[in-house]
Amino acid sequence: MHEEPAAPEQALSQLRHRLEDGLAAARLSRTQLAVRAEVSRTTVYDALRAHGPVPSPETVAALARLLKLPVEELLELRRRAVSPGSPVVEDTSGPGRRLSQWDPHDLEVHPAGDATGADATGGRVLSGYVARAHDRALAEAVREAADGRSRMVVLVGSSSTGKTRACWEAVQPLAERGWLLWHPFDPTRAEAALEDLHQVGPHTVVWLNEAQHYLGDPTHGERIAAAVHRLLTTAGRSPVLVLGTLWPEYADRYTALPPAGGPDPHSRTRELLSGRRFTVPDTFDDAALATARALAAAGDVLLASTLTRASGHGRLAQDLAGAPELLRRYEEGTPAARAILEAAMDARRLGVGLDLGQSFLTEAAADYLTDTDFRNLNEDWAEAAYAELARPVHGKQAPLSRTRQRPARHPPTIAPAPPQPGPVSPGPVFRLADYLEEHGRTTRLHLCPPASFWHAAHTHLLNSPDDIYRLSRAAYFRYRLQWAHHLRQRAADAGSTEALHYLAQGQLHAGDRQGAEALLWRAFDAGDTREALRWLAHLRQEAGDWEEAEALLWRAADADAVDVSDLLWLAELRQEAGNRDGAEALLRWAADAGDTTALLRLAELREKAGEWEEAEALLRRAIDAGDTTALLRLAELREDARDRDGAEALLRRAIDAGDTKALLRLAELREDARDRDGAEALAQRAIDVGDASVLRELAERREASWDREGAEALAQRAADAGDASVLARLAEVRQRAGDWLGADALLRRALDVGDAGVLLRLAELREEGGNWLGADALAQRAADAGDTGVLVRVAELRQRAGYRQSAATLLQRAVDAGARSSAVLLRLADLREEAGYREEAEALLRRVIDADVDASRASIGLPFADNTVVERLWPYGLNPDGTPTAPWS
Repeated sequence: MHEEPAAPEQALSQLRHRLEDGLAAARLSRTQLAVRAEVSRTTVYDALRAHGPVPSPETVAALARLLKLPVEELLELRRRAVSPGSPVVEDTSGPGRRLSQWDPHDLEVHPAGDATGADATGGRVLSGYVARAHDRALAEAVREAADGRSRMVVLVGSSSTGKTRACWEAVQPLAERGWLLWHPFDPTRAEAALEDLHQVGPHTVVWLNEAQHYLGDPTHGERIAAAVHRLLTTAGRSPVLVLGTLWPEYADRYTALPPAGGPDPHSRTRELLSGRRFTVPDTFDDAALATARALAAAGDVLLASTLTRASGHGRLAQDLAGAPELLRRYEEGTPAARAILEAAMDARRLGVGLDLGQSFLTEAAADYLTDTDFRNLNEDWAEAAYAELARPVHGKQAPLSRTRQRPARHPPTIAPAPPQPGPVSPGPVFRLADYLEEHGRTTRLHLCPPASFWHAAHTHLLNSPDDIYRLSRAAYFRYRLQWAHHLRQRAADAGSTEALHYLAQGQLHAGDRQGAEALLWRAFDAGDTREALRWLAHLRQEAGDWEEAEALLWRAADADAVDVSDLLWLAELRQEAGNRDGAEALLRWAADAGDTTALLRLAELREKAGEWEEAEALLRRAIDAGDTTALLRLAELREDARDRDGAEALLRRAIDAGDTKALLRLAELREDARDRDGAEALAQRAIDVGDASVLRELAERREASWDREGAEALAQRAADAGDASVLARLAEVRQRAGDWLGADALLRRALDVGDAGVLLRLAELREEGGNWLGADALAQRAADAGDTGVLVRVAELRQRAGYRQSAATLLQRAVDAGARSSAVLLRLADLREEAGYREEAEALLRRVIDADVDASRASIGLPFADNTVVERLWPYGLNPDGTPTAPWS
């Protein structure tokens, strides 16, 4: 006797039968249905096939409408068909509450539309939802989470593009299963997340909307990233679903690789975001617009209203969020209101936090007004302007809304604490509307704020030392050196550890190690325990005081968990101090923690001591742990022991693991053994995976042994395989040997097989050989193809040779062809100023200064630091209005 099928299976079977009947009645094929419903064929086939997944609500609704079936009835069948594979959550002891108990607006889903979007009770409603490409990634993550696997997705897109709404729609299937949702928010987002992430349990959605407030927090961001990673990878806490949203500039900042040798403030965040980001476009594509029109035709008032305004440009989400009205309120506002908004826009784009004090904004606004508007201000101008900006558009949004700050709460003490000087009150605090903030970042990108802005920051941002420091960098990058100096000093006095680090670096540059250490101790006292102590340890190490360096490093490790990098550094200190046993003890500690670098270091120490067997044993441990570099090092030991067969076997293991360096070394061994065919076979294997280094090395070896024909044959072989770099490299060898004609011929062959990159090298060769006309022709050829770099390089060579007028002519041609880099403009300005064209030089320098030099994204140091023409023309920097600054100290 068979059991009756479960209710979900019955509902799913009935849903499919209804869709199949509708398809037959419409006389459509499944492919035709997919085309007309504007969904993929896979989606339709999965929705109709037996044992396929439960189709999404959007798919059911789209198919039902097209087949003229009752949408609500089929959606009800779909709800009953949702598999109960994940049990309903019973344990709610972790942070968060039932997902079904959340209001989407409490999770920062933008209110949509105007009064027409209210329901009968006056409550807020959402427009119909239009799924787009990023929704597929979200849906897949939700499905996997429901199946028991922890997942994280971060949507990256500009303001008001629908990121938060997409996350809300995606998690609805989890509401049916009783999942929790936790939105860390109080007292601050970062503090709440850091405090309770370790308590998050299974079947929880972690809601990190505006994730820059968590991952970008200057104090806690990296620790939050590490805690999220731990949550996702701890088996006993799965399944969880972490959802976040980011603006593109924040995503770019967190995932950018640091400059060589520079600081890496977002390493953990970069690793966390890797493979988990999906882009939300600014506009709806044609398919999405068609879906929106269908929903509007079915009675969606909000979408119908916004389509009348936004269908031309496709920015439906922004329109729904009220962006046009916000922009109108800014553009048509009173002069005082516009001045306050522009001060707020500049503050946000230059690095000031979300909450802007009224005292700061009011004083900053003064110089944004014309002389006439400033004279016409009445006594209560500020009050009237803030009232004007507080009036909402489309629900809660207002151009500048007042925010309420929670008071700090501390446990009571047994005895009353002595009175402490409190922070300076900024007065009421305001927040700029997201859309206007982004509008300001775009439209005011190249504008330097006026003097009143910098003065207000210096006077009123005393409670925000890091904000002051960020503004000091913004001034510095805009060559407003006087304000940069004063703001940096004010930031340091207010306790900004970043400012103290910067000043310490300046002291080191000036040779004042003692002054640098004093500033670092101030940073330590200001709360920067780990980094300040690590820097102090580095200075002690440089001074040869290894004992004190080790003590400081242990102290830094005690301020946080000891990690492997600390152990490796401590081992280095002990080794420098001659304490080999102590160094080995720490390296073994790190090795036992799973670090293969420590094993390699231990093996190196064993080698130096002549203990080859122990060195090999350590390297084999590293190999067993998956470190292919250990295979290479062990192969070297086998070579030293004259065990060529053993060395080759190890190299082949490394090759099988994907290490192309091993390919090169094995090819060298085959070449040394006069097995040219074997060496060339290995080179071809490297070419097949896109690495020409083996062929290049073999070609140079044959060139060095005077086998020019063999060298050229290998180079041509690489070129035939699509990599002409070997020809270019061989040309360099010929040039060094004085064979200029041979080098020229090889470069021309590389150019003939499509390697445009050799244009630069060929132009350099002809320039250095005195063939100016040939170099000019090649440079212009590159510029015509959109690459001005060859023109710039030839100009640089001319300038070095003393032909400055010719260099200036070439640089001007590069600028006319579209070269906009700071280096090109600065070099041309230098040449124009030397030739007596001061005004032209100044105009070029202003183009550099007015370029995109957002201090939050630019690298440390000015693009024109130590540039002689800048120092000659503006030795003391510029004033906010762009005029040269008078001498100051």
